[in-house]
Amino acid sequence: MDYPPLRIGLFGIGLDAYWPQFAGLKERLERCVARVAQKLARPGVEVVNIGLVDNPERAHAAGREFRREDVDLIFLHATTYALSSTVLPVVQRARVPVIVLNIAPEAAIDYAAFNRLGDRTRMTGEWLAHCSACPVPEIANVFRRAGLRFHEVAGVLEDDPECWGEVDAWVDAARVAAAMGCNRLGLMGHTYGGMLDIQADATLQAVTFGTHVEHLEVDELSGLRRGVSAAAVAGRVAEFRAAFDVQPDCAERDLEESARTSVALDEMVAGHRLGSLAYFYSGTGVPENEATMASIILGCSLLTARGVPVAGEYEVKNVQAMKILDLLGVGGSFTEYYAMDYNDDVVLMGHDGPGHVAIAEGKAKVRPLGVYHGKVGRGVSVEMAVRHGPVTLLSVIEDAGKLALLCAEAESVAGPIMEIGNTNSRYRFVCGAREFVRRWNSHGPAHHCAVGVGRAADRIDKIGRLLGIGTLRVC
Repeated sequence: MDYPPLRIGLFGIGLDAYWPQFAGLKERLERCVARVAQKLARPGVEVVNIGLVDNPERAHAAGREFRREDVDLIFLHATTYALSSTVLPVVQRARVPVIVLNIAPEAAIDYAAFNRLGDRTRMTGEWLAHCSACPVPEIANVFRRAGLRFHEVAGVLEDDPECWGEVDAWVDAARVAAAMGCNRLGLMGHTYGGMLDIQADATLQAVTFGTHVEHLEVDELSGLRRGVSAAAVAGRVAEFRAAFDVQPDCAERDLEESARTSVALDEMVAGHRLGSLAYFYSGTGVPENEATMASIILGCSLLTARGVPVAGEYEVKNVQAMKILDLLGVGGSFTEYYAMDYNDDVVLMGHDGPGHVAIAEGKAKVRPLGVYHGKVGRGVSVEMAVRHGPVTLLSVIEDAGKLALLCAEAESVAGPIMEIGNTNSRYRFVCGAREFVRRWNSHGPAHHCAVGVGRAADRIDKIGRLLGIGTLRVC
């Protein structure tokens, strides 16, 4: 599904009493705010720059303007000293998270040149132009007392990769948080019976992330399968052969059944405008539905690779984790850890069913399975390892009636895996395999989690902060 652009509010702060006293100061600070706006601009982001706010009346108007513009996040650029009474109304009325930019125009004052100015009024004006750090404690004090969440980035306007890398991470996090609030999650079937850890409160998901939940019937997917043409089936089989390394022992009939379901699944996802899906079906003796669900794996894998994560076993919490990783651009494959290799100090992780084939090491294989263990039917399944290199694990957990984000960073490493038609990977943790599982389990997650490629823990922490939920990093 398409998501609306992220709308970022931006304003600078100052004190109107300064403008007649120090010639050119206001214009200089306005140029700094405009430069910040340029650096915030990027595809998929709309910047609402309302310029300098320098008195309480302008602050109230600015807050109303941000509300009318429906901004998702505000960047407050502390350009010089300003009264906290000038800042508070803006954020109170806007009612969105705020990032305080404690950003100086230069890395340091040129003290010798400054002291040669001679004119004390000019010197004071120059000092005020470098005074970005001055109002931040006052602002922080008032925000805390008002119960307003805020975050600070400190640095320099130009040539400061650390500062602007952190700003970029906040923008990424805000984009994910906003998209999660627009996401439509399809739930088809029911929870795998007896898996008490994966039971999820759909209302809590909606309250925390803003996710809309659409309840679906397996019968709908079976009905859509009946209308899939032979040409569409042939085209999808060809797509399978291009996307996967289809093993020679896969029966053509199984591929055709998977193709029929894949085309129908695409139609159902488009019809309900889904951005993610969780499913499970244990079967009640209806052959058509059983055939539908036995042939769903390849289609779900293609959807996951195209930005519609699909989780088996009706894993609501985990498909949310998969969606977060997908929105971060790092993947989001369904996984669990199931064994330890103490000789190599790695944790073996994977799962049966769909995999995120876009983050596979090499081309994902399709293998035939005579039985889907613990599930209905037989057919073809995906076998892959996650791309070797840095990875991030993420789980959405329930903690005392609230949701939290549990994450860890690791390395996907080469080595032997079990060739059983499942996703399989070997992960090495800086803290060691034994300590990782001890730390991870201590937070009581469900046994599934999501895995993406690259380092994403810092951005996940920022997503949690913007959503007002905890983030726990174990490694």
